[in-house]
Amino acid sequence: MKKLSLGKKRGLDQCANERAVFNILALDHRQAVKKVFIEKPDPYMEAVSFKRDVVRILAPLSTAVLLDPSIGAGPCIADGALPGNCGLVLTVEASGYEGPSHARISRLPQDWNSDRIKRIGASAVKLLVYYSPKSTTASAMKDLVAKVANDCQQLDIPLFLEILTYSASESEPKLRPEERIDTVVQAAADLTSIGGDILKSEFPVDVKAQPDKTKWEEACRMVSQASAVPWVLLSAGVDYPVFAEQTEVACKAGASGILAGRAIWKEALEVPADERVEFLKTTGIQRVRHLQEICNTCGRPYTDFYSMDTLAEDWYTSYQGL
Repeated sequence: MKKLSLGKKRGLDQCANERAVFNILALDHRQAVKKVFIEKPDPYMEAVSFKRDVVRILAPLSTAVLLDPSIGAGPCIADGALPGNCGLVLTVEASGYEGPSHARISRLPQDWNSDRIKRIGASAVKLLVYYSPKSTTASAMKDLVAKVANDCQQLDIPLFLEILTYSASESEPKLRPEERIDTVVQAAADLTSIGGDILKSEFPVDVKAQPDKTKWEEACRMVSQASAVPWVLLSAGVDYPVFAEQTEVACKAGASGILAGRAIWKEALEVPADERVEFLKTTGIQRVRHLQEICNTCGRPYTDFYSMDTLAEDWYTSYQGL
């Protein structure tokens, strides 16, 4: 069982519920949100307004919110849209990736890092890595994970490691169904052995190609076995009914909850502001509560994976985290 420092435990507890399960709202999307408002007089403020609405309405029902710094965290903290009792996970990587689609490179921006995330009071850092075990960039992505994990260890702040897999073949741009499972599982094994305190994983199955839920559960158990740390499920923008099914299967197979965005709120991007608010107050809230019920019923507590040292009376005199 892995040891967990006090600082990291405190951060993870701020992002989880009393059962040590995560029901985190993802809203760190940048380009996907900004492009919707590109023809508006002030696209930035339109994007900020959208995120404020989502956070103000859905954050109180979530254990934490994942935000980007520019159109998300800054404005939502400044105007009080993000409640003080809601955990905050902040993304550290630059938006998108560099390089060709078969050899992707995730980057850190020059003007944003884990130290600044810690300074503004975030509960945790999130790093997204585009990764394929067969890609020529795999080694560089391992180095990136090691660097950010070390930064977070020095700062005593937990790291959510998000992995998005892809095909490393120029001739086959999409992973075949069985190859997808193998790639997601191998990626979990490769990168969580290097760093990260919570894995944010894709659903390992192409559900359209493989609709058998027995296969879904088997693949999710493989992720649970491969990951060196607890894992949560991302939604990848699938329709809500599909994601709800995926969530139940993943949690029954060992996941510790969800870190989900578009499956919950994507329809709100497509309507005017007044309709957006109404959608979030009705359908959005219903979805968050439904997912919360699933996670609470089926999710595995993240604390199953970690232990804490017994503290001596003078523990604080030499405390440096891990």
